[in-house]
Amino acid sequence: MSQEDCTGGTVSPLCVIGLGNILLKDEGIGVHAANAVKERYVFSPDVDIIDGGTIGLDLLPIIEGRDRVMIVDAVDFGKEPGHIGIIKDKDIPSVLNSKLSVHHIGLSDVLFTAAFMDITPSEICLVGIQPKSLDVGLDMTPEIDGKMEDMINLIIKTLQSWGVECALRSRQESLK
Repeated sequence: MSQEDCTGGTVSPLCVIGLGNILLKDEGIGVHAANAVKERYVFSPDVDIIDGGTIGLDLLPIIEGRDRVMIVDAVDFGKEPGHIGIIKDKDIPSVLNSKLSVHHIGLSDVLFTAAFMDITPSEICLVGIQPKSLDVGLDMTPEIDGKMEDMINLIIKTLQSWGVECALRSRQESLK
C-alpha cells in the first residue's frame, strides 16, 4: 500500500536508488545499473527506480515512508575490481568507512539522520561493486562494464525475494 508524501502524492513502498557520478568512470555504475533495470523491466506501481546521482542528504525525502530501499553503488570492498556484494541494514555503514566519493559521506549521513528521525525503512540493502577506476571519463572500464549483467541480475533477484514481480519489457509488450 502506498503512503502519501509531503506534496499529497503517493510514495511507493519499494524503491531502487542508483547512486554515483557518471563523470568518473566506474563511480557511475549505480546510476547506469538502475537506469538499465528501469529500461529493461516492468514493475508494479509499488516500485520506484530512481537515479539518485550524488544528491546526498536530499535522499531523505526519497526514502521516507518506504518499506524497503535498495541502493546500488560503487563500493570499496577491498577486493578485486568487479567484486559484487550485497550488504544489508546495519552492516551498510561499515562498508562506507572507506569512502570512494563525496556522496558516500552523504549516504552515511542519510542513514544516520534517517535513524535519528525514525524514518529508516524496515529493510535497506546496498548492492555494490568494487570499481577499478574513478578517473574522469564517461565510459566505465571494461572489467566493470562486463559485470553489468551480474549487477542487474542481483538487483532483480533481490526485488523478487521481496515479492516484486519483474517482467522483461519485451515480453510484457509482446503480450499486448
